Amino acid sequence: MDSASIRAHDDARTTSRPLATSRALATEAVHAGRDDLARQGLHAPPIDLSTTYPSYDSRAEAARIDAFATDGAEPVGPPVYGRLGNPTVARFETALARLEGTEAAVAFASGMAALSAVLLARGATGLRHVVAVRPLYGCSDHLLTAGLLGTEVTWTDPAGITDALRPDTGLVMVESPANPTLAELDLRAIAHSCGSVPLLADNTFATPVLQRPAEHGARLVLHSATKYLGGHGDVLAGVVACDEEFARRLRQVRFATGGVLHPLAGYLLLRGLSTLPVRVRAASANAAELARRLAADPRVARVRYPRIGGAMVAFEVHGDPHEVIARVRLITPAVSLGSVDTLIQHPASISHRIVDAEDRRGAGVGDRLLRMSVGLEDVEDLWADLDRALGERSGHPAPAGHRQAVG
Repeated sequence: MDSASIRAHDDARTTSRPLATSRALATEAVHAGRDDLARQGLHAPPIDLSTTYPSYDSRAEAARIDAFATDGAEPVGPPVYGRLGNPTVARFETALARLEGTEAAVAFASGMAALSAVLLARGATGLRHVVAVRPLYGCSDHLLTAGLLGTEVTWTDPAGITDALRPDTGLVMVESPANPTLAELDLRAIAHSCGSVPLLADNTFATPVLQRPAEHGARLVLHSATKYLGGHGDVLAGVVACDEEFARRLRQVRFATGGVLHPLAGYLLLRGLSTLPVRVRAASANAAELARRLAADPRVARVRYPRIGGAMVAFEVHGDPHEVIARVRLITPAVSLGSVDTLIQHPASISHRIVDAEDRRGAGVGDRLLRMSVGLEDVEDLWADLDRALGERSGHPAPAGHRQAVG
């Protein structure tokens, strides 16, 4: 590797360290992770697809690998091996950490891989007990409940968190706004209830555009980056924003388990972040208008829309929700969310099917609930499609107290 390549790799690694800055979020979204490009004579970030890197000093290479094995710090100098780290992925990690206001971020192959790494990192220290608040994303719920990684979970409401803590509690996990009910939690109060136990907040629905959980006391901020961070439905990824101490443990788990993010995915995510504030605000405006119209519609029993806003709307219908799914034409009936186009799904059948039916309903995920991820289409076109899909207006009117949107 020539000196110019080494310098480029070192510059990329330097940008992975969040800098003290007063720049606005929109500015950071465009520039974070790219601060070194101009001095390299580049405008677009390069994609490094190498799986391995040459080194003619095997003793120094061994020392760097030993150092990583000891403390999980990123190796100084050029990359070693794709499973240990990648410069393109590091740029995305830099940018996400800056947007969330944390010291570091560690990216993974999916959101579930990211959550698994957190659980493994805590479990490795003997802290296998998790306290969690429902609802969570269905697969997160299943991972905790099934104990697939050797964890034990206590489900509670926010008021019961302190009483649920044990000496072996390694994590408290919440999601706000929650998937799929959009329930919102007081993260600052919950963080206080956690005491010294790390709080993990899933911020997938809100994104750092609407809230930054680290500012409210969360030590770990989880994203399914597949959703809004990527924003175009063409990348699978997960990321944990956190302090550098925890990031070192996560890097070691990632190296050992192999849940690495592909460099092309890292590039797409970095590109997605540059338009994140614009996309979230535009989609949120559409969502708020659709929530308003749904709340006034007699075919709809209840609408749930977060007080902090966002592009997600959940609503319960008087009729058959499966018929609504079957009748949409512009809106796409599909799982996932956060893309530029609008998606709708029936959580009880798909995203939360894996959760026990009684637990699912107890968390507010009823059989008539639909979850809609609102995109960037014209709101009148979206409403026309939704209006047609809801069917005739001869349904029973909902009680007034249940037809208003939350928030």
